[in-house]
Amino acid sequence: MPSVPNSPFHIRSRFSRWRHQRTASPDEQGDNARNELVEINYNRDGWVRTIRATDMKFQWTRLDERGEVDESTRFDPERSAYVLKLDYLDDNDRMRQGKISLVAPEKGVVDSKVNNADGTDLVDYADIVAAQMKSYEEKIQWFQDTCAQLRVECNEGHMRMNIRRDCFLSDSMEAVMSLTRKDLRKVWKFDFIGEACMKEAESAREWLEVVTQEMFDPDVGLWATSEANPMCMHINPASEITCPEDHLAYFRFIGRVMGKAMF
Repeated sequence: MPSVPNSPFHIRSRFSRWRHQRTASPDEQGDNARNELVEINYNRDGWVRTIRATDMKFQWTRLDERGEVDESTRFDPERSAYVLKLDYLDDNDRMRQGKISLVAPEKGVVDSKVNNADGTDLVDYADIVAAQMKSYEEKIQWFQDTCAQLRVECNEGHMRMNIRRDCFLSDSMEAVMSLTRKDLRKVWKFDFIGEACMKEAESAREWLEVVTQEMFDPDVGLWATSEANPMCMHINPASEITCPEDHLAYFRFIGRVMGKAMF
């Protein structure tokens, strides 16, 4: 396995405890600068989540018995590992296509920041480190406050969807999957065709309840009840047969609905 570069500006994560040790920049200390160490709560079988200094992205790094970066390039069947990497092939909002491959950990990187709509940083790695040390209730509040910064205000527009009761799931899927990324951050309003108008909060609540019930209905064919635990469900491997029209788009639609519910 390729070795992990030992950068003079290295951020390491460990499970045991958290600490922040500030050091001078590489320009101040030269090539022999000490590492800046930020330990966060990621650890799995000797592998720790680190920040790659070249682009500030998360990657997995292997540590030796002393807790230092293991730079050995020799393959070890007991300690070497690979990670799944997803490369998107296009930027289609309705159905993005991608390729999954097994790669060495330093090549399976993940962004350590979230951008605002204007491209500026909303959350960076330091925010993630700080959030990790919060209590569960504080994490929920932090997540909600962060999402609030991404919402589009009502005075900038909203999305109104017309839903037929007898085509509830398909109409909802087509409406939601036609939205752009900015539309997803707007307020959603619903009209049920042929029915009297409801208050916006009531119609949104009813839409979410009904669409959730229908999307997880085993008779629809997208999900199946677990044989081991009747209270659990898993993706139906035969969904393409039982729901041949856009079955993959329905799963992407479910992801959007779940994201909106948390947003």
